[in-house]
Amino acid sequence: MAAAAAAVPVNLRLGDLVWGKLGRYPPWPGKIVNPPKDLKKPRGKKCFFVKFFGTEDHLPVLEELEPKLHQPRTRESAWIKVEQLKPYHAHKEEMIKINKGKRFQQAVDAVEEFLKKGKGKDQASHNSTEEKNRRNSSEERGKQSVGEEKHKANLSEGKPKKRVSSVSSERGSKSPLKRTYEQSPRKRGRPPKDEKDLTIPESSTVKRMMTGTMAGFKWPPSVSEPVKDGDPHFHHFLLSQTEKPAVCYQAITKKLKETGSTSIQAADSTAINGSITPTDKKIGFLGLGLMGSGIVSNLLKMGHTVTVWNRTAEKCDLFIQEGARLGRTPAEVVSTCDITFACVSDPKAAKDLVLGPSGVLQGIRPGKCYVDMSTVDADTVTELAQVIVSRGGRFLEAPVSGNQQLSNDGMLVILAAGDRGLYEDCSSCFQAMGKTSFFLGEVGNAAKMMLIVNMVQGSFMATIAEGLTLAQVTGQSQQTLLDILNQGQLASIFLDQKCQNILQGNFKPDFYLKYIQKDLRLAIALGDSVNHPTPMAAAANEVYKRAKALDQSDNDMSAVYRAYIH
Repeated sequence: MAAAAAAVPVNLRLGDLVWGKLGRYPPWPGKIVNPPKDLKKPRGKKCFFVKFFGTEDHLPVLEELEPKLHQPRTRESAWIKVEQLKPYHAHKEEMIKINKGKRFQQAVDAVEEFLKKGKGKDQASHNSTEEKNRRNSSEERGKQSVGEEKHKANLSEGKPKKRVSSVSSERGSKSPLKRTYEQSPRKRGRPPKDEKDLTIPESSTVKRMMTGTMAGFKWPPSVSEPVKDGDPHFHHFLLSQTEKPAVCYQAITKKLKETGSTSIQAADSTAINGSITPTDKKIGFLGLGLMGSGIVSNLLKMGHTVTVWNRTAEKCDLFIQEGARLGRTPAEVVSTCDITFACVSDPKAAKDLVLGPSGVLQGIRPGKCYVDMSTVDADTVTELAQVIVSRGGRFLEAPVSGNQQLSNDGMLVILAAGDRGLYEDCSSCFQAMGKTSFFLGEVGNAAKMMLIVNMVQGSFMATIAEGLTLAQVTGQSQQTLLDILNQGQLASIFLDQKCQNILQGNFKPDFYLKYIQKDLRLAIALGDSVNHPTPMAAAANEVYKRAKALDQSDNDMSAVYRAYIH
């Protein structure tokens, strides 16, 4: 977007509605406003201060700004470089095509409501002016009628006729608007000032609305006012710059940042998902890996009562300090909790957790609920469901689509199947950990869908790496390739983040390479089970296997790039 904006200079000004591009993140609708007095403009850069629609106390983290500007000085606003801005109306259709999500649509709706109310005020003002003009005109006609009668009377009496100038005769009948226009002569062919402003379609409208402070539009509520029916689409790139209350989750936040979260705050589900009433059921959670840690943080922050267990007990300590309870074995967690979630690495780990010594099955009794969030094959999850139900328990599979950052931010997509009643009982938990959830029917459907999703993602990642290496060996700029892709139909946060990993040589895990290769292998097996060819996934799987042989298993999936350069 930056390149495009630089290529076509646009004259922006105070009050304009714009699309603001924040680093590697998608454009978002906002409005150019005056900055707070205590917020200084970045030196050496032409910037505008933009207030974003639908941001709900989240503010972009701009790497270009000076560190002091990251202090808690303002909300929902930021300095944006001029080349990262585009006029709202001129690019509305383009942006709506490339950006999806409930929160994005809410932001666009907020802009349209803002414009609608502004137009309503304009129309009311216009109607008032017209009514005033009509009254003036009516009064003038009355005066003229009286004058004509007096004039006739004077003539009948033989009084001389007074000479009236054309200006004085028209003065009372002119509307204020018409008089102002005629008293401001301009050169022939030169457009009036208001017409020149139409180079940015929204400018004239916004200028009229600026007569009052944000007239006709109420900005979203602050932290003290819970946001209803929220959606976390925008939380990818609008992160709070406000001072947070001294809550007990600061330690979790710090730890998650150290382990790879790019979010300023971990598990900020209150701001993301709105006001959630936590279930009164006791929640258990087994497995505190990259995904599980963020999920538990969200559950705790939203007020759930959580008991945790992990194979390496040290990972539980941080959560215990922040209010979670410790379970000594999976069986103990299940027996003391109403609903127990599990999130482990692969089919073997999932089976061992349920069927092994002191495992989940030993704690199951009638009415106990078990939710497996691991990404496994349909046969494995069906077997687990059968043994849980055979003991009188209730079972739901709920694998999640996302990565560590999305887990920390409460933005996972949950794919569920099995016991529909249990799915409903998990409502507040799913709201805390994810932005949306899907119920897909009978057990096994969620596992199949999850493998297909990850097959597409893993194949795409391998193709990205292949393209970047081909660009390099043919003498093309990898950065330019990324810029081109980001301007096209493939533009996405995933594409940009993974390419940035490669360009920076930073393969800190956000989604382990070994796990995406596992999912590709299981997806290929799924295809084989129904005699469906998966040649693209098979080819990608071989590249990941080579990357694993190069000791990249515990790096991020983007490290598949190294399979092409060795």
